[in-house]
Amino acid sequence: MGKVLPAAWTEIPASISERFGSQAGRQRAMVHENHLVLVTHLVPGPDDVERKAAIFWRKPDGTWKAAGEAKGGLHALRGLVDAYRQRAIALETELEKAKRAADYFAILMSVAPILRAARHLHKTLQEARDAIKNDQDIIALRDMAGDAERTAELIQQDAKHGLDYTTARRAEEQAETADHIAKSSHRLNLIAALFLPISALGSVFGVNLAHGLENKAAPWLFWGFVAMSFLFGFIVRATISKKDEADGKSA
Repeated sequence: MGKVLPAAWTEIPASISERFGSQAGRQRAMVHENHLVLVTHLVPGPDDVERKAAIFWRKPDGTWKAAGEAKGGLHALRGLVDAYRQRAIALETELEKAKRAADYFAILMSVAPILRAARHLHKTLQEARDAIKNDQDIIALRDMAGDAERTAELIQQDAKHGLDYTTARRAEEQAETADHIAKSSHRLNLIAALFLPISALGSVFGVNLAHGLENKAAPWLFWGFVAMSFLFGFIVRATISKKDEADGKSA
């Protein structure tokens, strides 16, 4: 007997037991003289480096035994297949709540190993179905595994589409923000260009006209001019903002 198979499984044909080494290996179905041995993997966890194997043996009389990470025969195999379906349903719930790119990426990272394992499990049970023609339990398990694979595949596709859409929308928002900044900068540059010559000439020639207000109502007149300057600045800012909003709606 191979090291993976229990020593008590002496009735398994040598043509099957000789195919086992120190590890269970990939998921597969092996049949000889109506003896069916299934090598399956448990649902992979987020931190699993190696796959945990569960081995099932169907005798010619239809009875099942389990070894490895499973106990209980056919009931354990049904529970293993259902675990894939339940995990896919849980990821589907997470997908419905996803809103950010990080959420979609986390789902993609989680569903990828599950989809691979579910696909191989479905293939293994299909091989068992082809070998054991009239076993209704195998047919039902094959169909359950197919549903789990399909659900995981749809989750992967929807998560990828959600990630692509979120990324595209963020890029569009950044492009709109950059365009808004460019337009605002252009308008401010026009205003600066309007007042730059008079500011430069006034600074160079030290222009200081006598207007008779130097000592009149001091210092309240000074603060009045400061307030008027700020008021004028707010008016210019509001005008630019309204112009940007109008441009955005027209675009």
